[in-house]
Amino acid sequence: MSMQSVTSTTEGQVNPGTLREAIEIRRVRGDRYAVREAVAIMVPLCTHLAEAHASGKKFFLSPSSLRHGPAGTELDLELASTPPKHERDRAAIAPECKRGQAGDDRATVFALGAIFYELVTGEVVGPGMKRPREANPSLPSTVEVVLGKALVGDPKHRPHDIAALAQAFHHLAPAGSMPPPPADESHLDHEDGFDVDVSLSMIPPAPSAPTPPVAPVSSRSGPSSQGRPIVYAQGPISSPYLVAEAPRSGPNPDDPTVKLAALKARLESDPRPRYVVMKDGMDHGPFSAVELLQQIASHSFVGDHPLRDTLSGQEKPISDWAEFSLFAQQAGLNREIKQERKALEAVVGAEKQRTLWKALIGGTLLAVIAAGGLGWWLRERARSKNEQTVREDGVSNIDTDAALSGRAVDTSKPGGGAVVGGGGGKYPTASGGSCQAARQSYVEDYSQQGVPPDLTAGAYANVLNNGTKMLSACGVPDTMSVSVCVAVQNGRAVGITVTTSPSNPGISGCIRGQVAGLPFPAHPRLDVSTTTYAAIK
Repeated sequence: MSMQSVTSTTEGQVNPGTLREAIEIRRVRGDRYAVREAVAIMVPLCTHLAEAHASGKKFFLSPSSLRHGPAGTELDLELASTPPKHERDRAAIAPECKRGQAGDDRATVFALGAIFYELVTGEVVGPGMKRPREANPSLPSTVEVVLGKALVGDPKHRPHDIAALAQAFHHLAPAGSMPPPPADESHLDHEDGFDVDVSLSMIPPAPSAPTPPVAPVSSRSGPSSQGRPIVYAQGPISSPYLVAEAPRSGPNPDDPTVKLAALKARLESDPRPRYVVMKDGMDHGPFSAVELLQQIASHSFVGDHPLRDTLSGQEKPISDWAEFSLFAQQAGLNREIKQERKALEAVVGAEKQRTLWKALIGGTLLAVIAAGGLGWWLRERARSKNEQTVREDGVSNIDTDAALSGRAVDTSKPGGGAVVGGGGGKYPTASGGSCQAARQSYVEDYSQQGVPPDLTAGAYANVLNNGTKMLSACGVPDTMSVSVCVAVQNGRAVGITVTTSPSNPGISGCIRGQVAGLPFPAHPRLDVSTTTYAAIK
């Protein structure tokens, strides 16, 4: 009869009155079954299940399908007709039954071994499981021998004789129950022409025996007695001055890091290649637990990839395996961190590139502006040097027509000048020397009529403006101003005065000679022009 009320746990629903409920109560209390208690449950149960299979029945055997009470433990066929839903029950059924097919006697042998393992260790069968004596050091070594044969994952290499298994359980604690019907225990090693292959057992292989460490021999030697050193005994010494060493604190077993390290150690204790991963439509493996963890850490496999345990026959995504999900999560976090770091580096790199381009463009613009400014300054400097500002201080014209007065001027007298012909009369000629002397020596008769018009001041200034080459020829520096006064008559300079600031007689003489050789517009009258070449500041 099925029970309607259920008790809920973190692994699933627990049917009241079942062996699962009794196991969970003890687990909550932190307790487990002694070998004698477990044998008292398993031996009569094996006899009962052997009779059920002999009648042709198949079922899903787990603690949740067993009614348990003071009267004993029996199979509930209604509860055993469907696969169990409790997580720890699913670990107990045979690998071939996890595909949804009810089990035969071989599957029952596996389930009985898994149930006994959970009773005496409090752990469940599966990847990363501990060896029985690792989980419960008080167990006899024969427990591992019996369970190693019952928990073979491949049904083709697993024994099917439930009676032989009952006999083996009975030998673990003979006083725990009445002896089962006689059976040949050798069927747990070989039967029907094949040997039981314990290398395919779910129990990890036994670790190789470590070499016991050799304790170093040390002694404290004191004064010798009759030539022989006195060796003080090693051990606790009672003294009021000694301070007891504080006990060393061990790792916290509830620390997630400690748990992860312990799980990794259990997985690595099984070197058998038993795990196959499906990726891109192909099977990869089989891998040992160490190799699989390395593949997960290197991101070759992720949590969504299906994982199959070839020993237990279980197949589900890596993220659903309690033994590997934590490692897959850690690898996923590492991937996210690396991706975020790469994204940040890309943003920083792009920002650096933009800043570099901005700086390059700004530097180019500044260089262009500076080059333009330098070019403008050089052009202005060259223009100022080659075309210095010319200031006309004034031009005075002295026009004389000798024909009006009818007399000539004697140039031998002070203020006199020579008489030249032209223009219907004669024109006095100024004496040479300075510009002022030429002006004073020139005398002209203004009564003369019909004299051609005088030349403009601009005509003479153009000659001096275009004569800036004479300044370069004389080595005039840019910081020097030059004033040139020239008296011109009949196309030649008859009087020249050169003044420099600062004063430099050598440059003044050079410029005077340059001006003397300049061609001027020809006119009979005397023209005086003063031109100043300003210094460049």
